[in-house]
Amino acid sequence: MNDTIRASIRTIPDYPKAGIQFRDITTLLANPTALRMTIDGFVHRYMQYDINAVAGIEARGFIFGATIAYELGVKFIPIRKSGKLPGETISQSYQLEYGEDNLELDVDSVHANDRILLIDDLIATGGTAEAAIKLIRQLKGTVVESAFVVDLPDLGGCQHLEEKLNCPCFALCEFEGD
Repeated sequence: MNDTIRASIRTIPDYPKAGIQFRDITTLLANPTALRMTIDGFVHRYMQYDINAVAGIEARGFIFGATIAYELGVKFIPIRKSGKLPGETISQSYQLEYGEDNLELDVDSVHANDRILLIDDLIATGGTAEAAIKLIRQLKGTVVESAFVVDLPDLGGCQHLEEKLNCPCFALCEFEGD
């Protein structure tokens, strides 16, 4: 399964800047078999977890997160870039490999004791996921696990989440040093 998923992800060198190997899931989304395997891989893993929500990080985390939430019969929580949510929000800034950004969460979307699966397409250094976890925790939600289609272990994101934030991390496939 993971070999099919990994093989369906295109690598674009030097995007968005020189030295970055961009892992593009557009080709995975265009491959019905790989897309089904990706969704099924997450759904089967989390069926037995006691979660009541899936939070997806904008934008690619929405693609997987909403579908997984639907399949598991739980609510979906969008974590968005600044200025995209109409209600009262909280925000958290974070560092990217190539810049800085900000995430926001609607204060009514997470309730105390919500057990949440956090999902995005890829984890590199872990900055985006860390910001999302901090937002969820600020509203007293619990991130049961953070999950990704792709892990770039050379950049240490999963290790960072596990060690610094005590948040378990899972990925369907990895790209190391290539």
